Amino acid sequence: MNETAFVPSAAWIAPFALMLLAIAVLPLAAPGFWASNARKLSVAALLGLPVLVLYARRHPAALVHTGGDYVSFIVLLATLFVISGGVLVTGDIEARPAVNVAFLAAGAVLASLIGTTGASMLLIRPLLSTNRERRHVAHTVVFFIFIVSNTGGCLSPLGDPPLFLGYLLGVPFTWTLRLWPHWTLVNGLLLGTYWVWDRRAHAREAPSAVARDRAEIEPIRVRGTANLVLLLAVVASVASMRAPGRELALVALGAASLLATPKDVREANRFTFHAMGEVAALFAGIFLTMIPALALLRARGTSLGLVTPWHFFWATGLLSSFLDNAPTYLTFLAVAQSLGLPAQVVGVSHEVLAAVSTGAVFMGANTYIGNGPNFMVRALAEERGVRMPGFGGYMLYSGAVLIPCFLLVTLLFFV
Repeated sequence: MNETAFVPSAAWIAPFALMLLAIAVLPLAAPGFWASNARKLSVAALLGLPVLVLYARRHPAALVHTGGDYVSFIVLLATLFVISGGVLVTGDIEARPAVNVAFLAAGAVLASLIGTTGASMLLIRPLLSTNRERRHVAHTVVFFIFIVSNTGGCLSPLGDPPLFLGYLLGVPFTWTLRLWPHWTLVNGLLLGTYWVWDRRAHAREAPSAVARDRAEIEPIRVRGTANLVLLLAVVASVASMRAPGRELALVALGAASLLATPKDVREANRFTFHAMGEVAALFAGIFLTMIPALALLRARGTSLGLVTPWHFFWATGLLSSFLDNAPTYLTFLAVAQSLGLPAQVVGVSHEVLAAVSTGAVFMGANTYIGNGPNFMVRALAEERGVRMPGFGGYMLYSGAVLIPCFLLVTLLFFV
């Protein structure tokens, strides 16, 4: 997405803005319409068609380059989705605060290895089963969204879609390991806060619920363990190979998972391709409509007044709270590249890239619509009878818990 030879007029931002607005508003305003992946694809096609015609006439090389990035992006996500959907974790152990913290801590690590979506889908079911005897569970799911679905995923390009897009743009695979202090601080604060919160919640449980929780024990079991080896192969493939060999290897690994995993394992996981189809449809529109927006940002980004790393951390983060964090990452990376900063990595400084990366990954947790797994986890919890907070109620949690963490990140790393 580095094509800058053709810069369209500012009016060509409109399709991209409308695409992001549709993603943010339609799930809430028209949930019945938005439930269909075919309708999502139709919205993406309607908004993307003018851009397709413009660039086919004026700059076809940009379409080819963006198309290649889209294929790489979708192949990786689909491979992780398929393989993680072949691992079934079952069991019901005592839902003590220490046990729940262990679930969340394991998820924080897994999120960077198999992606926030893969880790969320792998762990949310056994976590809900473990806590099924308890009445106070909503806060556990909220912290799960904070940590496993978002903040845990910043240590590798596999962790969250924005970071993989950065990898496609030339960020070295191991660069994200530079973010381990940010990862450690935020996830450590969240786990500590959750432990205190859950101790108080556990103390308020009825004695009969606690007794039933201790009595109804089912050991944790894992099936589909061959998929864990395939996940390691995905990491090796992404780290060591380039397109198109990388994509061919990933497709082969996904196919191997589909063939090797027993059918009943996927049925128990309620595995379908609906969520993956949704991502593919929406990102087809996003990748296409953002071409002129990124060209304009690279050409005129200096006029936005973003200069310091903390500017980029909060600008990227606040937009990622309400819009998809992958295009938001690309947007502000393009702005940073236009400023003539020290070209330490992909045309920007390490500090600014860290600010854009952590802003996109961390602040996707601020709302239900900030990152794809957020809504998926909420839906699964409500299917199991957990009364989850509404959109505003969730933001009360994030405002009270996450914003102080992000202020501390700003002071320690970006000022």
